[in-house]
Amino acid sequence: MTDRALEIAGFLAVAGWGQAACAPLAGDASARRYERLAMGAKTAVLMDAPVGGDTPRFVGLAEWLSAEGYSAPHILAASPERGLLLLEDLGDDLIATLVAADPAREAGLYRAITDFLLDLHARPAPEFLAPLDGDGLAELVTLTPDWYPVLSKAAAEEIPALIAQLYDALNHEAPVMCLRDFHAQNILWLPAREGVARLGLLDFQDAVAAHPAYDLVSVLQDARRDVSATVEHAEIRHYSSQKGLNEARFEAIYALLGAQRSLRILGIFARLSLAFGKAHYVELIPRSWRYIERNLAHPRLRPLANAVFSAYPAPDETLLQTLKDQCGTRPLP
Repeated sequence: MTDRALEIAGFLAVAGWGQAACAPLAGDASARRYERLAMGAKTAVLMDAPVGGDTPRFVGLAEWLSAEGYSAPHILAASPERGLLLLEDLGDDLIATLVAADPAREAGLYRAITDFLLDLHARPAPEFLAPLDGDGLAELVTLTPDWYPVLSKAAAEEIPALIAQLYDALNHEAPVMCLRDFHAQNILWLPAREGVARLGLLDFQDAVAAHPAYDLVSVLQDARRDVSATVEHAEIRHYSSQKGLNEARFEAIYALLGAQRSLRILGIFARLSLAFGKAHYVELIPRSWRYIERNLAHPRLRPLANAVFSAYPAPDETLLQTLKDQCGTRPLP
């Protein structure tokens, strides 16, 4: 038994779950690992995260969300300094799974998600959240040319400043709490609960104070699944009308944030293959490129479109195969 396994066994024993049966759960793109524990009729989820990572932040955010009436998993036992948490088991009914099984449910489930965001954004953003402003959004896309192929280094270097400038020109809203990694594989459906508590929340440790459109873009322009255009447009209209926002202006900054997010995702997914040996993320890159093309068709974003399409090639089969062939060949130092 490894030192880490012994540490986990001791943690579970103290928590009263030392005799539980364990089964692995699907992980995400991070270094965290999850197991479902079963002991009689009771279940829980073990989160095993890197020591010195963001586990204390996860705990703080989970407690804030729960106190506000949202369905973050309750923390049953915690050793955040060791990266270990025992969490309430919220089940397996991910929004992505439910919609894949029954596409007719998509509109209703995504309306529930938008209503959750409207409720969350009606509350002041917690003071402990770091801001994600125009300069922060610009900094996030500097990762992309390090990992995704580049046509023009000069054009790539123009992009961050253009994003910051456009954000400052288009932003007219106060920042709100954004969970950031907010998409259908991080949201569970809990029909036995009421109102906004019907959405179970996962992977919110990267939450920031950002523009209200940020999480809406994240969930509607999902890098992992296609949301129907009808649903996307309906939820943009619903959100902007409920907030009393000018729809045309809101659509412009929605498009900017969508382009920014997908540009960063190009770099993240390429890095997951090249540095971490996760070649399956390469298959998701074309969808993100389609979002970039769609968002940059907005007339307010023409300067950014010129720079992006000069800087980066479209992900054709040759490019994608190269990223796969080089899988795991550029490990991080």
